[in-house]
Amino acid sequence: MRIYLSLSLLLLSSVVFSQVGNPFPELSGETVKDEVITIPKDTNDKFTLVGLAYSKKSEDDLNTWFSPIYNKFVRKSSDAGLFSSFTYDVNVYFVPMFTGVKAAGQGVAKKKALKKVDPLLFPHVLFYKGKLAPYKEALDFERKDVPYFFVLDKDGKIIYATSGRFTDDKLSEIESAIDDF
Repeated sequence: MRIYLSLSLLLLSSVVFSQVGNPFPELSGETVKDEVITIPKDTNDKFTLVGLAYSKKSEDDLNTWFSPIYNKFVRKSSDAGLFSSFTYDVNVYFVPMFTGVKAAGQGVAKKKALKKVDPLLFPHVLFYKGKLAPYKEALDFERKDVPYFFVLDKDGKIIYATSGRFTDDKLSEIESAIDDF
């Protein structure tokens, strides 16, 4: 049983990391305030962290990342006080994906977000409406119940990938990927 579990985890990690080194496929979406952003075209000036979710369960897990990611990578340096020189200059986007028959729900979700999401996160929540297949193929994500995270370099190339609920270890790995590059 232990060997089976170890092999399953190894296989899963190799699938998640198989896209490292590849360019991130172009993805356009709208913020809560209707600003259109295209990744990586509009984000090539600095590192970018992208979180993708395409089911209700994965969206719930995506939400576990909001506060830690905001505090680590988005919060303005003036809020950091003494440690302001240690802040990051990283694009951050949390992307709920509305595809297939669920695409019609995108507008309702944006309206809910206006009421439920902290206004500080508005520029960082990007609603995607369209086809899922190109992203599943390019990014090797098959498990719809988990969110996927990608760190992109300044040229839009994937330098790190992970998936699932937030953990401190995953945040440290993301931070290391940015710091080590």
